[in-house]
This record gives sequence, C-alpha cells and structure tokens, in this order.
Amino acid sequence: MPKKILIATSGGDCPGLNAVLRSFVKRASLEPEWEVWASLQSFNGLLSIPQRLIRLDKKVVSGIHVKGGTIIGTTKESGPFNWPVKQADGTLTYVDRSDEMIKICRYADFAAVVNIGGDGSQKMSQRLFEKGLPIIGIPKTIDNDLCATDLTFGFQSAVDVATEAVDRLVSTAESHNRIQILELMGKHSGWIALHAAIAGGAEICLIPEIPYDIAKIKRFLLERFAGEKPFAVVAIAEGAMPRGGKAMGTKMHANISDKLAGAAERFASELKEAGIESSIRCTILGHVQRGGIPVAFDRVLGAQYGVKAFEMIKEGRFGHMVSYQNSEMTAVPFTEAIRQLKTVEPDSYLVHAAKSINICFGD
Repeated sequence: MPKKILIATSGGDCPGLNAVLRSFVKRASLEPEWEVWASLQSFNGLLSIPQRLIRLDKKVVSGIHVKGGTIIGTTKESGPFNWPVKQADGTLTYVDRSDEMIKICRYADFAAVVNIGGDGSQKMSQRLFEKGLPIIGIPKTIDNDLCATDLTFGFQSAVDVATEAVDRLVSTAESHNRIQILELMGKHSGWIALHAAIAGGAEICLIPEIPYDIAKIKRFLLERFAGEKPFAVVAIAEGAMPRGGKAMGTKMHANISDKLAGAAERFASELKEAGIESSIRCTILGHVQRGGIPVAFDRVLGAQYGVKAFEMIKEGRFGHMVSYQNSEMTAVPFTEAIRQLKTVEPDSYLVHAAKSINICFGD
C-alpha cells in the first residue's frame, strides 16, 4: 500500500504557494511508495460531501511555480474547528468537526498531513496535533509576522509590489505637489510598509508598532515644504494608529478576525484637521500585494520549504513547522512558532536606518 500524504493551503493566498506545492510533490516523487493528495479549499475539501480531493503528481504540478495563488484553493473563513452550518432562518452557527476530520484522515490512511499557512493556520495545526493528527506546518504569510522563522515566502513579492507603487506615486506627487498616501497590508505588523518606505524613498512611514503623533508629522511636513519640496509620499500599514487611538477595524462575525480598512483616509482627515493645506490623495493597494507572479526569491524559498517538509515527514517530526533561520532550513515546534507574532521592534536597526535617512514615523 502507498504511503499517503494530505496537503492543504489555508488562510490568505500569497505568491509562492504553488512553488511550495511543486517542490514538495517533486521531492516525494523520488520515492515511489509515497503519494501526495490535496484537499481543495483548505480542509474544506476533506470535510465536504462529496469530498473534493485531488492527487498531486509531477504532471499536475509541472510549471506551476511561476503562478500566483494556489492551484488547490484556500480559505480562512471556515475549518475543522469552525465549520459553518446554515440554520432554518438563514443564519450560520459554527461547530467543531476536528475529531471527525481526524477520523476521516485515519480511515483514508493518510500517514501525514501538511498545513501551509500563517499564524492562525499553525494554531489550528497545533490543536490538531494535540488531538493525535500526524501533522507538520509550512509557514506562509505576506506579512512576515510568523514567529520562529526569519522569512516567510510571499513577503518579498508583496514588498516588490508595494515598492513599485511607492515609486509610481513619487512621480505623480512631485508633479502635482501632493501628499500621496499609500495604504498597505499589515494588520498587526508593519514589515511591508517599512521595507517599501525604505526601498521606495517614502518620506513618512506609519506602522502599528509605532503609534504616530499628528503634530510631529505636521511639523515634519512643514519643514519639508519650506525646503522647496512641497510634496510627500506616505507608506501606511492598515493597522497603523494615532497615539492613544486604535486601528480602523470592522468586525465581520464571531469566527472571523477584524478586517482593517480606512487607515489612509483617517490619516488624510487628520492632516487636513491639523491645517495641512496640500492636495492629498489616498491609494489602497489591497489584494494587489497578494496576487501575481512570485519573485525569484520567493520561488527559491518556497522550493526549500517544500523539500524540507517532505524530509520532516520521513523523519516523523510531527508537531513541528519548517523554519528558515540564518539561511538554513530547520524545524521548530508549533508551540514556538505560534508563541507570539513577529512584529517590528521600534528600536531595531532597520527602524534606526529608516530614521537615519530622514523617514518620519511620527513618534
């Protein structure tokens, strides 16, 4: 009998997911006793009736490393611990189907399960492991906020997209003497905004880790305008907040975390209220950061993650997540990976470097 592996991508999509799938399958194909199966739309495919599972072989994954997204689909609005059930009145309730899912995996003779996802996904992996499922994780998030790994694939592709947006806004800001505010992803961490601000040359960078003081930003802008540069570009993370304030959040429902939106518009209003008379425009990059072709760095990183994940299964290192540390592939327990979010340290050298080239954080 073949040894079967079930693989799923959960949470938000990002560039590089297909590169991981391809490398995992190609590595597994070197040993004929192994079969790789995928659950479509995260673990929903496994729990659906009828099931939506597909066999992944070298033919299926051929050439997919250059494609964005994931060929097996993903979701972050359901799962084994929060399965939606429609009631007679049309409302939804959520039930725990994790025990049922584990029984299905055992009945189907899956020797191992691989969950590719970010912080929320790996918390789910840990809970499933505690219930006895032989599972490993592969870190995935464009926000680069997963603890216990130096980098997550998808981050560099998102930064490149964000940097190009800053580059384009610089020219139009200068042409019209405007303040261009670019809202970027980063609910709890400002890695994308910080990297894009430095790479693109934004004058102001606002991130969740450093609440801003609008009075200090006003002073910075007036000094800049007095120096014959009456324009500016602002890179702002969606989770950025004024000192003493909160992030702009909208609660979807009990099983979905806050969706953040409006940071750029709020900041534009604060500038106007502070007396900044310049023309101001807001651009929200949104899911453009998630989509498209992964850059070479993310393809290479994803390939390493996929190979390492298969080797961890052979070694029986369940309850662990693949980790990239000091340019080497290793493994860390789920408990370490989800211990806390990896956020920007305000006193880090990267922030110091940004401030040293006159990027204002409003602190």
